[in-house]
Amino acid sequence: MVSPRPSVESCGMDSQTFRPARRVLIGAAVAAGLIAAPLTAATAASSLDGVWQTEGYGTIVAIGNGKARLYSVTGISCSAPATYQQDGNRFTAAGEQAFTVEHNRLHVEGNVGEKVLRRLEKLPRTCTRPQPTGPLAVFDQFWTDYAENYPFFAAKGIDWRAVRAKYRPLVTPGISEDALFELLASMIRPLGDAHTAIRTPSGKFYEGVRPGTTFPTEKLEAQIRPYIESTALKGLTYTSYGHDRIGYADLPGRIGYLRVIAFLGYGDIPDYTAERVALNQALDKALAGAARLRGLILDLRINGGGSDQLALDVAGRLTNKPYFAYFKRARNDPQDASSFTAPQPFFVKPSQRPRYAGPLVILTGGSQLSAGETFTEAMMNRSPRPVRVGQNTQGVFSDTLQRTLPNGWEYILPNEEFRTLDWSSFDGPGIPPDLRVPVFTAEEFKAHRDTAFTTALDLLRKRKDR
Repeated sequence: MVSPRPSVESCGMDSQTFRPARRVLIGAAVAAGLIAAPLTAATAASSLDGVWQTEGYGTIVAIGNGKARLYSVTGISCSAPATYQQDGNRFTAAGEQAFTVEHNRLHVEGNVGEKVLRRLEKLPRTCTRPQPTGPLAVFDQFWTDYAENYPFFAAKGIDWRAVRAKYRPLVTPGISEDALFELLASMIRPLGDAHTAIRTPSGKFYEGVRPGTTFPTEKLEAQIRPYIESTALKGLTYTSYGHDRIGYADLPGRIGYLRVIAFLGYGDIPDYTAERVALNQALDKALAGAARLRGLILDLRINGGGSDQLALDVAGRLTNKPYFAYFKRARNDPQDASSFTAPQPFFVKPSQRPRYAGPLVILTGGSQLSAGETFTEAMMNRSPRPVRVGQNTQGVFSDTLQRTLPNGWEYILPNEEFRTLDWSSFDGPGIPPDLRVPVFTAEEFKAHRDTAFTTALDLLRKRKDR
């Protein structure tokens, strides 16, 4: 993670991973085409000033004097605010992702969705007085934030109150940093959730992962890409685009191979708008010959996520028709885990740039997470329907709340769920494949084979020409 509020969306906090930070503290954006024209600076200043509370997300936005201050709040705590500069209805800060407030809605550039805002008379008392900073205050905020926002305790069979009863008595005034860190990590480790993490300024770091899967990292990518090139793509030309996030190769028989390892990070780029430009440039080149293809393999087995909006943009390169992608909603009542915000629907819209709309096989695996999974969910209603080959995806779809503890430690947690048109959810187990085959196992490496790739290739070769 680059900062407590990374530039677009972060699926984790580890700056050593190859994937970019994803999921902003206030992460939400209106789907493309739904944003109204910006307000003038004078109108925005008069209509936006005041204190606003988001529905769900535990965020308060205080606007005035040409600035916005963002607070993360729970029922017992309020973080020191991050400050943004105002230009009309748009707010920016160095190293942070710009966001816009309009018509009682808040959206962050590059994200999907929106947050409803309601006015408050004033800041809560917890935001106007000094906060306790001792170990017990650290524990209580951490536990409370999860209690108020985490959506999946019941699904994972976790009694969060019992967790509090077990660990809180162990927090003493003199507890060491190492012991307190391990205690907090032990609380969330059983969740097996790759959108949970905690990090200290001294470098201690814990990030969850579903048991039996491998988190996508720079080190893993450095191992897997040469393996793919020496097995599946042996003797073929594999060309990289977008800071090595995207790769393409032509296969015999007019079949294409497109590999996407992230939906962000396409260069040393300052903001989402520039990311989108870089993505379009990369896909224009990679899909330049798509019209002649009779099949395409899309490899997402190593994908660290990124921007859900950029993922929808990629989906728009793979269809000629608009279709429903998914619903998203967030926990909305700290006291009621069954209460959520109104579900927001999202759609895939065909791009006007080079695209491919024919038979498609998607390679999936446990090292595919976050926007890599929302993309896969968005593809389910595509026609012709893609065939998924490989293993279950990681099982984390939500934006993450980026938080800071009273002692300066940072942590993240999810608060949303994604739903299909028939209201299914894949949070936890991940999206299953249609055809289950090994993905980068020890046996595969030993035999120097890529069964998922060869299975996908056989499926496409057996289809008649379009």
